[in-house]
Amino acid sequence: MKKPILLWLLVSGFFAIAFGQNETNDFKPHGKPLALIFTNFNTAFTDGETHPNFEITRAYLGYEYNLSKEFYAKIILDVGDPKVGGLQMTAYLKNAYVEYSKNNFTASFGMISTTQFKVSEKIWGLRYIEKSFQDAYRFNSSADLGFNIDYRFADFLSADFSVINGEGYKLLQNDDYVRPGFGITLNPVKKITARLFADTMGDTVKQQSLATFLAYKDKKLVLAAEYNYQTNYSMKDGQDIYGTSFYATFSPNNKILLFGRFDDLKSKALKGKSLPWQLSKDGRLIMAGIEFNPVKGVKVAPNFRYWSPADDTMPGTSFAYLNLELKF
Repeated sequence: MKKPILLWLLVSGFFAIAFGQNETNDFKPHGKPLALIFTNFNTAFTDGETHPNFEITRAYLGYEYNLSKEFYAKIILDVGDPKVGGLQMTAYLKNAYVEYSKNNFTASFGMISTTQFKVSEKIWGLRYIEKSFQDAYRFNSSADLGFNIDYRFADFLSADFSVINGEGYKLLQNDDYVRPGFGITLNPVKKITARLFADTMGDTVKQQSLATFLAYKDKKLVLAAEYNYQTNYSMKDGQDIYGTSFYATFSPNNKILLFGRFDDLKSKALKGKSLPWQLSKDGRLIMAGIEFNPVKGVKVAPNFRYWSPADDTMPGTSFAYLNLELKF
Protein backbone atom coordinates (compact mmCIF):
# COMPACT_ATOMS: atom_id res chain seq x y z
CA MET A 1 0.00 0.00 0.00
CA LYS A 2 1.68 3.23 -1.18
CA LYS A 3 1.94 6.53 0.67
CA PRO A 4 -0.12 8.59 -1.86
CA ILE A 5 -3.08 6.38 -0.94
CA LEU A 6 -2.56 7.28 2.73
CA LEU A 7 -2.59 11.00 1.88
CA TRP A 8 -5.79 10.58 -0.12
CA LEU A 9 -7.44 8.75 2.76
CA LEU A 10 -6.41 11.45 5.25
CA VAL A 11 -7.83 14.27 3.13
CA SER A 12 -11.01 12.31 2.34
CA GLY A 13 -11.50 11.49 6.01
CA PHE A 14 -11.14 15.12 6.98
CA PHE A 15 -13.81 16.36 4.60
CA ALA A 16 -16.13 13.44 5.36
CA ILE A 17 -16.34 14.22 9.05
CA ALA A 18 -16.01 17.98 8.69
CA PHE A 19 -19.10 18.27 6.49
CA GLY A 20 -20.93 15.88 8.79
CA GLN A 21 -20.41 18.07 11.85
CA ASN A 22 -23.48 19.44 13.61
CA GLU A 23 -23.05 23.06 14.63
CA THR A 24 -24.13 24.03 18.14
CA ASN A 25 -24.54 27.46 19.69
CA ASP A 26 -24.12 26.48 23.32
CA PHE A 27 -20.47 25.41 23.14
CA LYS A 28 -17.53 27.66 23.94
CA PRO A 29 -14.18 26.53 22.48
CA HIS A 30 -11.50 26.06 25.12
CA GLY A 31 -8.04 24.65 25.57
CA LYS A 32 -5.11 24.27 27.95
CA PRO A 33 -1.31 23.78 27.86
CA LEU A 34 0.21 20.38 28.67
CA ALA A 35 3.51 19.46 30.27
CA LEU A 36 4.80 16.03 31.30
CA ILE A 37 8.38 15.36 32.38
CA PHE A 38 10.12 12.01 33.02
CA THR A 39 13.43 12.01 34.83
CA ASN A 40 15.46 9.52 36.84
CA PHE A 41 18.67 8.74 38.64
CA ASN A 42 19.98 5.21 38.11
CA THR A 43 23.01 3.10 38.87
CA ALA A 44 24.01 0.01 36.87
CA PHE A 45 26.03 -2.82 38.43
CA THR A 46 27.78 -5.21 36.05
CA ASP A 47 30.97 -7.28 36.26
CA GLY A 48 31.90 -5.61 39.56
CA GLU A 49 31.66 -2.11 38.06
CA THR A 50 29.24 0.68 39.00
CA HIS A 51 27.87 3.19 36.50
CA PRO A 52 25.74 6.04 37.95
CA ASN A 53 23.63 8.10 35.56
CA PHE A 54 21.17 11.00 35.72
CA GLU A 55 18.64 11.30 32.89
CA ILE A 56 15.80 13.47 31.70
CA THR A 57 14.33 10.84 29.43
CA ARG A 58 11.31 12.78 28.19
CA ALA A 59 9.71 16.20 28.31
CA TYR A 60 6.32 16.40 26.58
CA LEU A 61 5.20 19.97 25.96
CA GLY A 62 2.04 20.88 24.10
CA TYR A 63 -1.48 22.19 23.91
CA GLU A 64 -4.93 20.63 23.56
CA TYR A 65 -8.01 22.44 22.28
CA ASN A 66 -11.70 21.57 22.08
CA LEU A 67 -12.96 23.25 18.93
CA SER A 68 -16.52 22.00 19.40
CA LYS A 69 -18.39 19.24 21.16
CA GLU A 70 -17.22 16.83 18.47
CA PHE A 71 -13.83 18.20 17.38
CA TYR A 72 -10.65 18.08 19.45
CA ALA A 73 -7.07 19.01 18.47
CA LYS A 74 -3.75 18.27 20.14
CA ILE A 75 -0.11 19.11 19.49
CA ILE A 76 2.78 17.69 21.52
CA LEU A 77 6.55 18.18 21.26
CA ASP A 78 8.69 15.31 22.55
CA VAL A 79 12.05 16.53 23.87
CA GLY A 80 14.42 13.68 24.68
CA ASP A 81 17.86 12.15 24.35
CA PRO A 82 18.24 10.73 20.80
CA LYS A 83 21.15 8.54 21.98
CA VAL A 84 23.05 9.16 18.74
CA GLY A 85 26.19 11.17 18.05
CA GLY A 86 27.03 14.02 20.39
CA LEU A 87 23.47 15.35 20.66
CA GLN A 88 22.15 15.71 24.21
CA MET A 89 18.49 16.63 23.63
CA THR A 90 16.40 16.73 20.47
CA ALA A 91 12.80 17.85 19.92
CA TYR A 92 10.37 15.87 17.76
CA LEU A 93 6.77 16.50 16.83
CA LYS A 94 5.12 13.65 18.75
CA ASN A 95 1.44 14.46 18.16
CA ALA A 96 -0.35 16.88 15.86
CA TYR A 97 -3.84 15.67 15.07
CA VAL A 98 -7.53 16.44 14.91
CA GLU A 99 -10.05 14.05 16.44
CA TYR A 100 -13.76 13.76 15.80
CA SER A 101 -15.88 11.95 18.36
CA LYS A 102 -19.63 11.46 18.50
CA ASN A 103 -21.72 8.77 20.15
CA ASN A 104 -19.74 5.51 19.74
CA PHE A 105 -17.58 6.68 16.81
CA THR A 106 -14.13 8.29 17.00
CA ALA A 107 -11.81 9.25 14.13
CA SER A 108 -8.40 10.87 14.39
CA PHE A 109 -5.93 11.87 11.72
CA GLY A 110 -2.53 13.55 11.55
CA MET A 111 0.40 12.64 13.77
CA ILE A 112 -1.60 10.29 15.97
CA SER A 113 -0.86 7.94 18.85
CA THR A 114 -0.69 4.40 17.48
CA THR A 115 -3.10 1.76 18.77
CA GLN A 116 -0.99 -1.43 18.72
CA PHE A 117 -0.06 -1.18 22.41
CA LYS A 118 -2.20 1.74 23.57
CA VAL A 119 -4.50 -0.42 25.72
CA SER A 120 -1.68 -2.33 27.42
CA GLU A 121 0.30 0.88 28.03
CA LYS A 122 -2.73 2.53 29.65
CA ILE A 123 -3.33 -0.41 31.99
CA TRP A 124 0.39 -0.68 32.79
CA GLY A 125 0.17 3.00 33.75
CA LEU A 126 3.87 3.43 34.56
CA ARG A 127 5.25 4.79 31.29
CA TYR A 128 7.61 7.17 33.12
CA ILE A 129 9.29 4.15 34.75
CA GLU A 130 9.45 1.86 31.71
CA LYS A 131 7.77 1.60 28.31
CA SER A 132 5.33 -1.22 27.69
CA PHE A 133 6.77 -4.35 26.02
CA GLN A 134 6.09 -3.53 22.37
CA ASP A 135 7.34 0.03 22.74
CA ALA A 136 10.44 -0.94 24.73
CA TYR A 137 11.58 -3.54 22.20
CA ARG A 138 10.53 -1.59 19.08
CA PHE A 139 7.70 -3.68 17.73
CA ASN A 140 6.07 -0.37 16.79
CA SER A 141 6.39 3.35 17.46
CA SER A 142 4.11 5.08 19.97
CA ALA A 143 3.10 7.73 17.40
CA ASP A 144 3.03 8.00 13.62
CA LEU A 145 1.50 9.88 10.71
CA GLY A 146 -1.84 8.42 9.66
CA PHE A 147 -5.44 7.97 10.68
CA ASN A 148 -7.43 5.77 13.03
CA ILE A 149 -11.14 5.04 13.37
CA ASP A 150 -12.70 3.42 16.40
CA TYR A 151 -16.24 2.21 16.95
CA ARG A 152 -17.81 0.84 20.13
CA PHE A 153 -20.47 -1.67 19.13
CA ALA A 154 -21.50 -2.38 22.72
CA ASP A 155 -20.23 -1.89 26.26
CA PHE A 156 -18.18 -5.06 25.91
CA LEU A 157 -16.92 -4.73 22.31
CA SER A 158 -15.01 -2.13 20.29
CA ALA A 159 -12.93 -2.30 17.11
CA ASP A 160 -10.36 0.00 15.54
CA PHE A 161 -8.75 0.31 12.13
CA SER A 162 -5.68 2.39 11.35
CA VAL A 163 -3.37 3.18 8.47
CA ILE A 164 -0.06 4.70 9.51
CA ASN A 165 3.21 5.65 7.87
CA GLY A 166 4.97 2.72 9.54
CA GLU A 167 8.22 4.45 10.45
CA GLY A 168 7.30 6.35 13.60
CA TYR A 169 7.27 10.05 14.33
CA LYS A 170 11.05 10.45 13.88
CA LEU A 171 11.18 9.13 10.27
CA LEU A 172 8.24 10.36 8.24
CA GLN A 173 9.25 9.57 4.65
CA ASN A 174 11.81 6.78 4.45
CA ASP A 175 10.07 4.28 2.12
CA ASP A 176 6.97 3.80 -0.03
CA TYR A 177 4.95 1.61 2.35
CA VAL A 178 2.23 2.21 4.89
CA ARG A 179 1.13 0.00 7.78
CA PRO A 180 -2.58 -0.89 8.05
CA GLY A 181 -3.73 -2.50 11.28
CA PHE A 182 -6.91 -3.82 12.89
CA GLY A 183 -7.71 -4.36 16.55
CA ILE A 184 -10.55 -5.74 18.68
CA THR A 185 -11.00 -4.97 22.37
CA LEU A 186 -13.30 -7.06 24.55
CA ASN A 187 -14.61 -6.38 28.06
CA PRO A 188 -16.69 -9.50 28.74
CA VAL A 189 -17.08 -8.42 32.36
CA LYS A 190 -16.31 -5.08 33.97
CA LYS A 191 -12.87 -5.97 35.34
CA ILE A 192 -11.54 -7.98 32.37
CA THR A 193 -9.94 -6.51 29.24
CA ALA A 194 -8.83 -8.65 26.27
CA ARG A 195 -7.32 -7.31 23.06
CA LEU A 196 -6.15 -8.70 19.74
CA PHE A 197 -4.28 -6.59 17.18
CA ALA A 198 -2.66 -7.39 13.83
CA ASP A 199 -0.93 -5.30 11.18
CA THR A 200 1.19 -5.69 8.07
CA MET A 201 3.71 -3.68 6.06
CA GLY A 202 5.89 -4.31 3.04
CA ASP A 203 5.82 -5.75 -0.47
CA THR A 204 7.81 -8.87 -1.39
CA VAL A 205 8.90 -9.40 2.21
CA LYS A 206 6.12 -8.38 4.59
CA GLN A 207 6.60 -7.44 8.21
CA GLN A 208 3.54 -8.70 10.09
CA SER A 209 2.65 -8.26 13.75
CA LEU A 210 0.30 -10.04 16.13
CA ALA A 211 -0.32 -8.62 19.60
CA THR A 212 -2.47 -10.28 22.26
CA PHE A 213 -3.30 -8.88 25.68
CA LEU A 214 -5.35 -9.95 28.71
CA ALA A 215 -5.79 -8.05 31.97
CA TYR A 216 -7.75 -8.02 35.20
CA LYS A 217 -8.15 -4.60 36.81
CA ASP A 218 -10.08 -3.39 39.84
CA LYS A 219 -9.60 -0.40 42.15
CA LYS A 220 -6.56 -1.89 43.88
CA LEU A 221 -5.16 -4.75 41.81
CA VAL A 222 -3.97 -5.16 38.22
CA LEU A 223 -2.83 -8.48 36.72
CA ALA A 224 -1.85 -8.48 33.04
CA ALA A 225 -0.15 -10.63 30.42
CA GLU A 226 0.70 -10.08 26.77
CA TYR A 227 2.22 -12.09 23.93
CA ASN A 228 3.65 -10.43 20.84
CA TYR A 229 5.05 -11.83 17.61
CA GLN A 230 6.52 -9.98 14.64
CA THR A 231 7.72 -11.65 11.46
CA ASN A 232 10.38 -10.20 9.14
CA TYR A 233 11.35 -7.34 11.46
CA SER A 234 12.21 -4.22 9.40
CA MET A 235 10.97 -6.16 6.35
CA LYS A 236 14.03 -8.43 6.34
CA ASP A 237 13.27 -12.06 5.56
CA GLY A 238 13.49 -14.41 8.55
CA GLN A 239 14.09 -11.75 11.19
CA ASP A 240 11.31 -12.82 13.58
CA ILE A 241 11.05 -11.46 17.12
CA TYR A 242 8.57 -12.43 19.82
CA GLY A 243 8.06 -12.40 23.56
CA THR A 244 5.87 -12.20 26.63
CA SER A 245 5.33 -9.67 29.38
CA PHE A 246 3.65 -10.19 32.75
CA TYR A 247 3.05 -7.46 35.29
CA ALA A 248 1.09 -6.74 38.43
CA THR A 249 0.34 -3.64 40.47
CA PHE A 250 -1.32 -3.28 43.87
CA SER A 251 -2.48 -0.01 45.42
CA PRO A 252 -3.38 -0.23 49.13
CA ASN A 253 -4.36 3.47 49.04
CA ASN A 254 -4.26 6.42 46.62
CA LYS A 255 -0.73 7.42 47.67
CA ILE A 256 1.15 4.12 47.24
CA LEU A 257 1.46 1.60 44.41
CA LEU A 258 3.47 -1.63 44.44
CA PHE A 259 4.51 -3.06 41.07
CA GLY A 260 6.38 -5.95 39.51
CA ARG A 261 7.08 -7.00 35.92
CA PHE A 262 8.75 -9.75 33.90
CA ASP A 263 9.66 -9.48 30.19
CA ASP A 264 11.05 -12.23 27.97
CA LEU A 265 12.30 -11.10 24.55
CA LYS A 266 13.39 -13.69 21.96
CA SER A 267 14.31 -13.92 18.28
CA LYS A 268 14.45 -16.83 15.86
CA ALA A 269 17.51 -18.16 14.06
CA LEU A 270 17.84 -17.29 10.39
CA LYS A 271 17.67 -20.12 7.86
CA GLY A 272 20.85 -22.14 8.01
CA LYS A 273 21.95 -20.55 11.31
CA SER A 274 21.94 -22.06 14.79
CA LEU A 275 21.77 -18.89 16.92
CA PRO A 276 18.95 -16.30 17.10
CA TRP A 277 19.54 -13.43 14.69
CA GLN A 278 19.55 -10.73 17.43
CA LEU A 279 20.95 -12.80 20.29
CA SER A 280 22.86 -9.82 21.73
CA LYS A 281 19.57 -7.93 22.33
CA ASP A 282 17.44 -10.87 23.54
CA GLY A 283 16.96 -11.50 27.22
CA ARG A 284 14.78 -11.28 30.31
CA LEU A 285 13.89 -8.26 32.44
CA ILE A 286 12.80 -8.50 36.07
CA MET A 287 11.53 -5.35 37.75
CA ALA A 288 10.00 -4.50 41.15
CA GLY A 289 9.38 -1.26 42.99
CA ILE A 290 7.05 1.09 44.81
CA GLU A 291 5.45 4.32 43.65
CA PHE A 292 4.63 7.26 45.91
CA ASN A 293 2.20 10.02 44.96
CA PRO A 294 2.87 12.73 47.58
CA VAL A 295 0.93 15.52 45.81
CA LYS A 296 -1.12 15.84 42.65
CA GLY A 297 1.11 15.87 39.56
CA VAL A 298 4.15 14.31 41.25
CA LYS A 299 5.07 10.61 41.28
CA VAL A 300 8.26 9.12 42.71
CA ALA A 301 9.23 5.46 42.26
CA PRO A 302 12.33 3.72 43.64
CA ASN A 303 12.73 0.38 41.85
CA PHE A 304 15.18 -2.39 41.08
CA ARG A 305 15.75 -4.22 37.80
CA TYR A 306 17.80 -7.11 36.51
CA TRP A 307 18.56 -7.77 32.83
CA SER A 308 19.58 -11.32 32.01
CA PRO A 309 20.95 -11.58 28.43
CA ALA A 310 20.00 -14.61 26.34
CA ASP A 311 23.65 -14.75 25.25
CA ASP A 312 25.44 -16.79 27.94
CA THR A 313 28.73 -15.03 27.17
CA MET A 314 27.32 -11.65 28.24
CA PRO A 315 27.09 -10.66 31.94
CA GLY A 316 23.81 -9.83 33.62
CA THR A 317 23.21 -6.25 34.79
CA SER A 318 21.48 -5.03 37.95
CA PHE A 319 19.97 -1.55 38.16
CA ALA A 320 18.79 0.68 40.99
CA TYR A 321 16.43 3.41 39.78
CA LEU A 322 14.71 6.43 41.25
CA ASN A 323 12.12 7.61 38.71
CA LEU A 324 10.19 10.87 38.86
CA GLU A 325 7.15 12.09 36.90
CA LEU A 326 6.03 15.73 36.89
CA LYS A 327 2.68 16.58 35.31
CA PHE A 328 1.11 20.02 35.12
